[in-house]
Amino acid sequence: AAPVAGVPPQGGAAAARPGPQGADADGVIPWKPPTAADPFAAMAQAAQGHPAALGRRFAARLIDTLVLGALTAAVAVPMWGTVTDHLDAKVEAAKQSGRQVTVYLVDGTTMPVFATILAVLLIGGALYEALPTLKWGRTLGKKLCGVRVLDIESHDTPTLGAALKRWFLYSVLGVLAIGVLNVVWCLFDQPWRQCWHDKLARTFVAAG
Repeated sequence: AAPVAGVPPQGGAAAARPGPQGADADGVIPWKPPTAADPFAAMAQAAQGHPAALGRRFAARLIDTLVLGALTAAVAVPMWGTVTDHLDAKVEAAKQSGRQVTVYLVDGTTMPVFATILAVLLIGGALYEALPTLKWGRTLGKKLCGVRVLDIESHDTPTLGAALKRWFLYSVLGVLAIGVLNVVWCLFDQPWRQCWHDKLARTFVAAG
């Protein structure tokens, strides 16, 4: 019998051969993503999983403190003249009275100035610290020093709530004059080298 057009004779040289496993009807193997992990990505991920060197952290905090201090001073210095003039007038009045008078630094005139400076420190610091930490995990100082803040569980940038808690506890402890103890706590903490504000926010400062 004559062979059917388009079909090679059975057993002939052009007989269909089974293609490689996983190939489609045309013998083409579909593309699959490589199963092996990218070694450079793996190295970067491993580096992010380790706490940063304490020297880099100290340098980053010093830079951020100087930047925030300059921003706060830009607001405080023009207002400070009002405070000094008011206190000088109170001291002079006490001297003129000829009596022993207690001169209070905080009163109805100086309180609004102190409150404004404190608000600039806290709110300005939140804008400088919390928002960049939320978006990139780092401030200017941390970027220059090669460190970043990460969530201790996901190793991703912290949430907005965590970033805000981290900054406000750090700043409040600093205002209360026990901020030094908070900062040096990371010298003894194991294994994540956390300060108190990191423990509250469940973050750590990582290399990279």
